[in-house]
This record gives sequence, C-alpha cells and structure tokens, in this order.
Amino acid sequence: MIIVLKKGIGSKDVDQFVAEVKEKGLGVHVSTGVDKTVIGLLGDTSKLDPEDFLANDIVESAERVSAPYKMASRSFHPQNTVVVVGAGQSGVNPCSIGDGKTIPIIAGPCSVESEEQILDAARAVKSAGAKILRGGAYKPRTSPYSFQGLGEEGLRLLSLAKKETGLPICTELMAISELEHFGDVDLIQIGARNFQNFDLLKELGKSGKPVLLKRGLSGTVSELLMSAEYIMANGNENVVLCERGIRYYDNYTRNCLDLSAVPYIHRVSHLPVVIDPSHACGLRWMVGDLAKAAVAIGADSLEIEVHCHPEKALSDASQQLTPAMFSELMEKLGKLAAVDGKTM
Repeated sequence: MIIVLKKGIGSKDVDQFVAEVKEKGLGVHVSTGVDKTVIGLLGDTSKLDPEDFLANDIVESAERVSAPYKMASRSFHPQNTVVVVGAGQSGVNPCSIGDGKTIPIIAGPCSVESEEQILDAARAVKSAGAKILRGGAYKPRTSPYSFQGLGEEGLRLLSLAKKETGLPICTELMAISELEHFGDVDLIQIGARNFQNFDLLKELGKSGKPVLLKRGLSGTVSELLMSAEYIMANGNENVVLCERGIRYYDNYTRNCLDLSAVPYIHRVSHLPVVIDPSHACGLRWMVGDLAKAAVAIGADSLEIEVHCHPEKALSDASQQLTPAMFSELMEKLGKLAAVDGKTM
C-alpha cells in the first residue's frame, strides 16, 4: 500500500505517522521528494482499508499496489535511484549510475587471466573513457572443463588494477562463501544463472554494497524486479538492473537482447538499467550496433567486454572487443549521448 502525504508536512508529523504505522506490525519505506512524501507499507496489508488512512489530515491519498514488488516499484519511490560506485576511497574515481546526465561504461575482459593481462586491459579501457573496470575472478561456465577463473588471486589482481588506474571494480559473485573476499569490490555482479539464488540475494541485502543484478537466461522482467526486491527488502537499495539478453528459439546470436526492457523498467521502477551487448549477441562485430541502440533507447550504463588479445582469451573470445575497437566505439557513443545532453 502507498500513502502520499500532503505538501508541506513537517518531519515531526511524518515521524509520528510512521511510528503509528509500525505499531500495526508493518514495515515502512519513506521516499521524500521535492513536493511530497510517499510512505510505502511493507508486509500483509490485506486487512487494511486505504480509506482509514484518509481520515488523517496529513494524508492526501492511499491506494494498494498491484505489483508483487514493492521497494523496487516507482510507486514506492517516484524519484530515480542513483547508485554511486567506488565512493569514499582514496585514489578511486567514483561514478554514478542513473543520474540522467552520464552514461558510465563498465568495461574489461570476461576473465582475469594474469597480472599483465588485467593491467593492460585496465589501462586501455580507462584511456578510452570507461569509468568502471570489469573482470571475472570466479567464472560460471557451462562446461566443467572450461576455465573457471583465478578465484581469490583474480580478486587480488583486480585490486592491483584498481590501485593503478583509480577505476572502481566490478566482478561476479557466485556463492555466499565467496562474499568475505569481496571487500575491495565496488560493484558486485550477480550473473544470469544466480539471479534467483534467493539465499545469495538476501546476503547481498545485508552487505550494503552496490549490486549489478543480471536478468536470467529465460527470466521475465517481473522476475528480475522480484529478485531485486529480495536485495532491497534485506536492507540494500543500491541495486542496478542489467539486461543481457534472454534465450529464444533462434541461434544466430548467443541470446536475444530485449531493448524494450529499458523503457518498461524505467516506467515501473526507479532502479537504473544497464545493457550488456557483449553477452547478448556473443559476436564482437555486432556489439557496437547494440551498444549504440542501448544508448539511444535510454540505458543508464553499458557493460562491454574488452581484451587486448581476444584471440587468446580463455573465455568468450568471440565477443570481446580489442582496445582499438572499444576506443572507436566510445567516440561514437559519446556523440550519440550528446544528442540527449549526456556524456559518457
């Protein structure tokens, strides 16, 4: 249920109202805008009548929320959420995702393979204008015989790259047991295979760290938002959603990129949306066109795979751009973003 308070209501009255609601055994989410305050009620509100709240002089309106997700809903939180990545660290350049002014690019290799490889990639993507370095330390692979990542050593190498370049780092978490090693990670990625690993999502809710949550291989947008709800309901509102392509009946690309998810999510949710064109198509020659389409449709950020020697990559070699290709693409994306008054 959502309760909108009248314009100009003081904080004392708001606090008293919230206290009265909590006495009913409900959770409360308060969103304070420029003109109005929106109170979201969390829990079983089936026995509550919205009309009862209208008897309070400070209440303007009260209505039920039909969406199964609450905290991720724009009804609960009318203003866009801006997630800051890498804040409060000496020598690190933080960036904002969802501020409506910038489109920060998350770039780097699919996997961390060696110190030389990740440092070269970090320097290259930073030089081209990327704001966050990505790289898989732990790799979920379809085949048990494929390269599984360097694990803790990969995290150490990402930290080295972060220290040298000042780029915040993004890498994938696969299990709760690994979370204790992610202290230096700025943006924790949850991959498509784990987007409904609810125990893992709950732990991320307790961590407070920004989370990049990818849509499942066959997941619906509603299911993605419900997964985000698990994180937010456990105390962490720093969630970024990622559309990375879904399974479909054809096979000329790795997945099918659902660009329509961007405007739809922006309509029903306040959370920022990232597009991953690399995993969507699996073909480096197609990544640039999908990236341009993502910027044009209003994506808040992009995640692009870049490897200095993709032909030698230990994972996803066919979809990783060379630094030269990435640099050229960044110039094109910058011009496209400028049409809407944004920068990369």
